[in-house]
Amino acid sequence: MALEIVSRARCFGGSQFVYRHASTATGTSMRFSAFVPPQAERAKVPVVWFLSGLTCTEENFTVKAGAQRMAAELGLMVIAPDTSPRGDGVPDDPEGAYDFGLGAGFYLDATLDPWARHYRMRAYIEQELPALVAATLPADAGRQSIMGHSMGGHGAITIALRNPGRFASVSAFAPICAPTRCPWGKKALLGYLGADRALWRQYDSCALIEDGKRLPGLLVDQGTADSFLNEQLHPELLEAACAAAGIPLTLRRQEGYDHSYFFIETFMEDHLRHHAAALGAPVRG
Repeated sequence: MALEIVSRARCFGGSQFVYRHASTATGTSMRFSAFVPPQAERAKVPVVWFLSGLTCTEENFTVKAGAQRMAAELGLMVIAPDTSPRGDGVPDDPEGAYDFGLGAGFYLDATLDPWARHYRMRAYIEQELPALVAATLPADAGRQSIMGHSMGGHGAITIALRNPGRFASVSAFAPICAPTRCPWGKKALLGYLGADRALWRQYDSCALIEDGKRLPGLLVDQGTADSFLNEQLHPELLEAACAAAGIPLTLRRQEGYDHSYFFIETFMEDHLRHHAAALGAPVRG
């Protein structure tokens, strides 16, 4: 598959790209951003995936998270995909809701019409995009980590749980921890997959852990002033599931922080250093 460069900007000695390509998984054109650090001029570099939340595209993380300076220092390629398929013929929520349809792919493969044809973000993120990145960019496919925010935190944790051994480390900012038990998750899972709740469990971090999936460890930051904390996010359920399973969880409740990119930017350096340590990243010298 060919990559089209949508934009390129020199950044901290590396380059910030936005790419477009035709996706077999979604049957649409897809975009993603890639920060390529200066170390990639000498050798392939490890990859950190960032999965964004509801309403976002690849642009939100790229321009708001402030990740490039630290990624350049640590020698990390950072890939940020879009959150759903887009384009002519791609269905959207008929009422224009923000939490279903465009911008709300939920990192699953839909099974119900009209969503099943295009809404296949699980296949896109787990299979198609990693293969494309490994084939076309200076990425070390043997060294990968993953993180995400909100819906993307849900995506990062569930993808890591379903693919044991693929990621050296996993982290999340304010993840949707138990989609089968919150309004956002129930709406998405029912709408994309139907009423069979057994199918929902593969897209719920707590359920996957209860069903025997494991991670070597997990870093989560959660703001205490997050307006979605009590109704949608439920970090206490993830905390309980990890404790019962013996999964080392570092859950940091950050006093006064909300759900915004100001929160993400504040702790982005911590997360990138966490991943670099696990990946053995080549710090700039």
